[in-house]
Amino acid sequence: MHVVDDDAAIRDSLSFLLASADFEARVYESALAFLDQVGDLAPGCIVTDVRMPGMSGLELVVKLKEIGVTHPVIVLTGHADVALAVEAMKAGVVDFIEKPFDDETLLAAIKTALVRGQDDASRQAERAEVEERIGHLSAREREVFEAIVTGESNKSAALKLGISPRTVEIYRANVMEKMGAKALSDLVRMALQRERS
Repeated sequence: MHVVDDDAAIRDSLSFLLASADFEARVYESALAFLDQVGDLAPGCIVTDVRMPGMSGLELVVKLKEIGVTHPVIVLTGHADVALAVEAMKAGVVDFIEKPFDDETLLAAIKTALVRGQDDASRQAERAEVEERIGHLSAREREVFEAIVTGESNKSAALKLGISPRTVEIYRANVMEKMGAKALSDLVRMALQRERS
């Protein structure tokens, strides 16, 4: 768990709350202090205040996206308004909680965010694996892969690519092997995972 808040009392309070719920918390006095440690970022959820000097919580969320940090983020604010909540959600925040907040509400939001973060990490790992496999395909095998997953027949793919249907079959077998696919449905699933990235 990562707590980013310029108010020492809030940092201490959240640290105590998280420890009482068996979460290990790292605390940061500003978004910039947090970004200084981002290279050594432990898994978990980020809980940040929205209004801080130097860089706001929303600016932090945008910066994290830019540098590829995918940890789920919960924003805390004492200045809640609909426009700010909408802006936070558009930036990728998983929850937006107004101060003062109920401990159980925050802990429930954190648990939900952690599950979502695990799901996102799992999907991201699957997409990376698919991309790596596709990277091992030759240019022609990639063309055949694209034809297969869009539902083209061997004959149609052959006409489109200017090769014989038998050659398409050979490339198709190579694609299936290199992609680790046992069936056409496996290739389609991989293509869908790739599109969602």
